[in-house]
Amino acid sequence: MFEQEKKRALEHFEKLLDEQLARAERIKATKEFVDYANLDRLVIGVCGGDGIGPYISQVSKDMLEHLLKEEIEAGKVELREINGLTIENRAACGKAIPDDVLAELKECHVILKGPTTTPRQGDPWPNIESANVAMRKELDLFANMRPVKVPDQGIDWVFFRENTEGGYAVGSKGINVNDDLAFDFVVTTTEGTERIAKLAFEYAKNNGINRVDIVTKANVIKTTDGKFLNICKEIAKDYPNIAVDDWYIDIMTAKLVDEKRRRDFRVMVLPNLYGDILTDEAAEFQGGVGTAGSANIGKRYAMFEAIHGSAPRMVSEGRAQYADPCSMLRAVVMLLRHIGRTDKAEALEKAMDICCYEEKAVVITGRPDGATGKEFGEYIKSKL
Repeated sequence: MFEQEKKRALEHFEKLLDEQLARAERIKATKEFVDYANLDRLVIGVCGGDGIGPYISQVSKDMLEHLLKEEIEAGKVELREINGLTIENRAACGKAIPDDVLAELKECHVILKGPTTTPRQGDPWPNIESANVAMRKELDLFANMRPVKVPDQGIDWVFFRENTEGGYAVGSKGINVNDDLAFDFVVTTTEGTERIAKLAFEYAKNNGINRVDIVTKANVIKTTDGKFLNICKEIAKDYPNIAVDDWYIDIMTAKLVDEKRRRDFRVMVLPNLYGDILTDEAAEFQGGVGTAGSANIGKRYAMFEAIHGSAPRMVSEGRAQYADPCSMLRAVVMLLRHIGRTDKAEALEKAMDICCYEEKAVVITGRPDGATGKEFGEYIKSKL
């Protein structure tokens, strides 16, 4: 009996091994990042997603149209709406991203994406992969960059989360060996770790930051986390003016709430699962996940999004128009900075800080006693 179970498990693992060995070779092929300054026309795809996604995405699209008006009119920038990433359409196709939608996404240079629903146990939807995870894999968006800033608390953090490996690389491809034993798999590659480490150190160097912290659990997860830690330390040798420290994920979650120590941190680089957890904790200091944007960066493509979910309850209760667009607008700031429109990014960020932290003349509550997302967007425009 055990021999049959072992054989089935080994066959399953062999298939995964072949897939990941092929991927490891494939990701070595693309060496250079896209130079947006040399594009004749920059295509920005706007993908509404599910639930409150279309509502907050529309506010963000309006903001982009306002800020990039001259370039759009001159044909230098195109905003292209991409529909079809709804849970209904994905469920009907049985795919995380329908083929026609993926083809549209690949015609863009950068993507602004609303939240999407990932089916879970008890949902009426089939068990399809997360659209986010699928998009990161298909477009090789290996770096998830999330900033968190709370000036009055001395918090100014930027997290570089590896986006395509770790515990999420084959997260839907574990195996139940028998009723008593289940396995999942963690993946770490040399190329995958080198490129996220280089991006973190380059960001620190280019922004005058003299410290990078590496976060793992290498004392227990010795092989994959150990590889991640060792490669990051090797990359650090190319940046002698930047101090490096390493932390275990459990103690780092504690240090972020330590009022004395948390001011020391600036740039953190970490594997996928730890980055997912730690950035949600960090966003709470800023006002919650609804206030935080996220960048997913690759060498050919980049995708910017809110870090919260699709909030189906708000839709079912008829409150979607009151959803807070700030997370998506923070993503717009990151998008503008990524494509070299730094002045536009800084103007939007400053206007948001005024509206969210200083004046607060228009307030979002998520309910009819507060402003709609559209009204809040217009308030921010008035401060640009």
